[in-house]
Amino acid sequence: MMNAPQQAVNLSALATAKQLAEQFAQTAAERDKAGGNPKLERDLIRQSGLLGLSIPQQYGGQGANWKTIFQTIQSIAQVDSSLAHVYGFHHLLIATVQLFAQPEQYSSWFEHTARNNLFWGNTLNPLDQRTKVQQLTENDFIFHGDKSFCSGSIDSDILLCSGFNEAGKLLIAVIPTRREGVSFLGDWNNMGQRQTDSGTSHFEQVKIHKDELLLNPGPLSTPYSSLRPLIAQLIFVHLFLGVAEGAFDLARQTIQSQKAWSTSLAENAVNDPFTQKHFAEFYVQLESVRLLADKAIAALQTAWNIGEQLTAEQRGEVSIAIATAKIAATNSSLFITQNIFQVMGARATTAKLNLDRFWRNVRTQTLHDPIDYKYQEVGEWVLTGKVPDPSFYA
Repeated sequence: MMNAPQQAVNLSALATAKQLAEQFAQTAAERDKAGGNPKLERDLIRQSGLLGLSIPQQYGGQGANWKTIFQTIQSIAQVDSSLAHVYGFHHLLIATVQLFAQPEQYSSWFEHTARNNLFWGNTLNPLDQRTKVQQLTENDFIFHGDKSFCSGSIDSDILLCSGFNEAGKLLIAVIPTRREGVSFLGDWNNMGQRQTDSGTSHFEQVKIHKDELLLNPGPLSTPYSSLRPLIAQLIFVHLFLGVAEGAFDLARQTIQSQKAWSTSLAENAVNDPFTQKHFAEFYVQLESVRLLADKAIAALQTAWNIGEQLTAEQRGEVSIAIATAKIAATNSSLFITQNIFQVMGARATTAKLNLDRFWRNVRTQTLHDPIDYKYQEVGEWVLTGKVPDPSFYA
């Protein structure tokens, strides 16, 4: 049972996210065309207090549960998936530090973040091994090289960065974004998620101190620390779900005043049986994803509460629940964002409305990691009972 103060935090956060979404909706279509960094909107997120949502209360944060965190991401994604992406990744990076390090290391980072509404940016990308780590002394290291797909890095205050040492070991550090030697190429110009600043970061002989490295317990070293990629996947589930809901709501509003097709027996579009069938299919798919997402959240929250005592099998069960939701969210978001035009008609394709952004955004983000391997993970579990092996994508 949720206590009253916690319930108040959750309700306040959801109301704040809704207010932000209403503001973002006014300029989302234009900003999507422009691309670049949404500085004004990121500052509104800072001012909202939502950046402290996932930080435990003992460090000055709000200590919200995972359901509330994911719901705020989903709410923003309904109107602007780029902002939902960088906002969601902020909370992923907060969780990463909790899972890969100890309180005596991250307590000051969290207190500073909560007190000053700091935005965390991502330069982790473990698949890009161009950033190399050289150890100078027992306590000093150098990060040097490039890192791609660095979502939210530009205009961030704190960076989670990674590199590989001579032995091929992945090292992850937390540093101020403005540290000497850190720069951003601003080369993100993809068809979707155009305001995520997911381009290249460059580290030019950047000095890293040993106490900035996440070494205990380190990346994916225990079943509990391996919850990190599952949180990332569940962020994507709510990102895709939010975009699909936004497209669905816009389509439903649009056809309220439309006439039915000339050969229809109905006068208005809302009474046309083919239109009704399409919306029924959209609705059923959305409801399915919502139910699977709720099941996945409950599994994650239970595992999170267990903490360091989490077993590999328990972790694997969470992985399956989230992979199942990810498959459904991917397929439904692509289907709905593509097929809303079937019910809205030719006028909906005008460039002024920029309604194709819903499809472009989920098509781009659903390629983060291959959905085929989510099918493989779930299929193997169904047939053999084997849960997925932990990785940065499963």
